Amino acid sequence: MGNESLTYWDYLRLIPLLNQQGGLEGDDSRLSEDELHFIVVHQTFELWLKLILRELRLARDRMLAEWVPERHIPHVVRHLRRVNEILKLAVESFAVLETLTPQDFLAFRQKLGASSGFQSYQMRQMELLLGLEMVDRKRLNLPGDPLAEIEAAARASTDGAAVIRDLERAKGEASLRAALVKWLERTPIHGSTPADLADREIVAAFLAQYREAVEKYDPNLLSEFDHYVAPENGAGRTPRYRAGLLFIESYRDLPLLSWPYLLIETVVEMEELLVLWRSRHARMVERMIGRRSGTGGSPGVAYLDATTQYRIFHEFWTVRTLLVPRDRVPPLHRRERYELAGSLSPGGDGKL
Repeated sequence: MGNESLTYWDYLRLIPLLNQQGGLEGDDSRLSEDELHFIVVHQTFELWLKLILRELRLARDRMLAEWVPERHIPHVVRHLRRVNEILKLAVESFAVLETLTPQDFLAFRQKLGASSGFQSYQMRQMELLLGLEMVDRKRLNLPGDPLAEIEAAARASTDGAAVIRDLERAKGEASLRAALVKWLERTPIHGSTPADLADREIVAAFLAQYREAVEKYDPNLLSEFDHYVAPENGAGRTPRYRAGLLFIESYRDLPLLSWPYLLIETVVEMEELLVLWRSRHARMVERMIGRRSGTGGSPGVAYLDATTQYRIFHEFWTVRTLLVPRDRVPPLHRRERYELAGSLSPGGDGKL
């Protein structure tokens, strides 16, 4: 039996929640309607980020397993789609924020002091969980280290210990990117897995045949293809996860590859939405304060525009440059391994 006396506002803890918009005064009745609006919109962003972090960790944990049953892929896709729908809402929420005019904002901007959206530690956690690394920031010549700056500010903050704890946790975790790379490395290519003795030769033959198909279709793409399959980190052969990604994209209509393909598509959509979110954020800030520095001395619009160049899952985008039409894709060997009647695990549940 449920709790018959439980109310809607008790379950959601609405009274404590609705008492959290008082700003520095601690009482929202003493705020202008514009400042209350500013606080509510930003708190809503942070609540959405809280949910995104939970969903990303769930997806990451599923994909980080030593083997991933096929039945888990739709589950991961469903939760990443939830992230995507949240991001769509977040992008649209800037329209609400833009009902605040520049002069309305200037009326209380000084009260923000050194605080800035640059300090959104949940946003930084999300970037870490997705797989954004410091080298990605340096590649764009962006100033400073956001994580170090947030941690420095946290040491002088009443609630800073919790901020540092959460950031340290995120820095110590495996990323969704790392989990997906590990999963893609095990992709059966022409029925072969990394455990098979002839796997290296089979993968090399697939890439050589695909290169021939690319050359016949559009020779101008050969340099892109060679760059994509080039060894990395001193290894002597193409990273297998890149070959696996190309294989899934090329034979995505096969039953056992359709869900892996949909997972890849969902991740690409997620990064696309992040780019749109960053771009929309930059335009909102430019509309509000022009090209001046952000609150707390943050770089402002120039910095926000630069972050739109981030691509965490860059291979997922690059591989699309290399695809050839279906009728030019090299013939598939051991097709039965990718039909619904097939199975890749001893327990009868196919895996990638």
